[in-house]
Amino acid sequence: MAIRFGDCRFDVDARQLFRAGVEVHLSPKAFELLRILVENRPRALSKSDLLDRVWSGVFVSEASLARTINEVRDGVGENGGPRIIRTVHGYGYAFAADAASEASTQRAVLPGRRPVGWLRCGAREFALWEGEQIAGRDLDLGICLDSPKVSRQHARIVARDSTLTIEDLQSKNGTFVRGVRIAGTTALAPGDQIQIGSFTLVVGVDAAPGPTETQVT
Repeated sequence: MAIRFGDCRFDVDARQLFRAGVEVHLSPKAFELLRILVENRPRALSKSDLLDRVWSGVFVSEASLARTINEVRDGVGENGGPRIIRTVHGYGYAFAADAASEASTQRAVLPGRRPVGWLRCGAREFALWEGEQIAGRDLDLGICLDSPKVSRQHARIVARDSTLTIEDLQSKNGTFVRGVRIAGTTALAPGDQIQIGSFTLVVGVDAAPGPTETQVT
């Protein structure tokens, strides 16, 4: 599994962390601590829980945990930048950054479904396919927007008969199109901006090929 947050790419399987395209080398304990926080996001984990998981069977003080947290913060470029690791005072820590799974950034081919367009979110791109797609926080969704401000199944996008629509799925924070919170099914057009949590997605539509022109000789 690989996720992107801020200017970082964190690949658990390859055991690599990149920031701004440059690999950052974390100690084994710091890498494991970041992995645990990422995989349990946005839930806060207690200090005792983290000590048990990262230093299993070994007695260490909370000072070791604090030093390792600082190593993670340095590695992801938090110092002087946006908050990524949240301190829960008197309790523990949590991963607080907006993140997207690597699989969500690919326009992979879906057998039997016709591509109709795309959604651009910064440097990322999500394919739009004929039929129904769900946008939300669940990692197995085609449009995965991993943030605590996004509901697990936040909005439904439907492409059918040359029309594209979006419907909010009773999300907690709502779905906005062209700056207006929608209530019900709303039509989408090329260039429209969709706001879901802290994510802005711009609609693009694949143009159908026009008729063949007659060559004049």
